[in-house]
Amino acid sequence: MHKTLFGGALALGLALTALPAAAQNMTCKLTFSSSSWSIFYKTTSGTGVVTCSNGQSLPVKITAKGGGLTVGKSKITNGFGEFAEVRNIRDVLGSYAAAEAHAGTVRSANAQAMTNGKVSLALAGKGEGWDLGVAFSKFTLKAR
Repeated sequence: MHKTLFGGALALGLALTALPAAAQNMTCKLTFSSSSWSIFYKTTSGTGVVTCSNGQSLPVKITAKGGGLTVGKSKITNGFGEFAEVRNIRDVLGSYAAAEAHAGTVRSANAQAMTNGKVSLALAGKGEGWDLGVAFSKFTLKAR
C-alpha cells in the first residue's frame, strides 16, 4: 500500500508540474499570399501556413470582407503575420475584427493589427497593385 500511495503521489506531482507548461502561450507565425479588390466593398482571399514554436503547423484559407471609403486592386506575396496569446494552434482560427488605412501604387504595402477574443494578429505584406482608402473588415482564418 505504501508503494501505491507513493506512486500515486508521484504521478499527481508530475501532472501538476506539467500543467503550467501546457498552459503557457506559444509563438505562432503566419506566412501567406492574398489578392484583394475593392470599390466601397473590399474582399480578400488567399492561403497561408501557421507555424508555432512547438513544431506544429496548420495550412489555412484566408478571407476578408468589409466596407468603407476604399477603391483598388492588389496582390500580396510573402506576407507575414505574428500571433499573440496562443495556447493551442487552433486558437488562431476564426474571425478577427480589423480596421485599416491603405495607399499604394504599383508597389503596395499593407500593415494591420487585429483581434479575435484573446488572440491578436499583426500582419504585414508587400505586393503589387494600387489602392486607396479606409476600410473596416472581418478577417477570417479557416483550416484547409
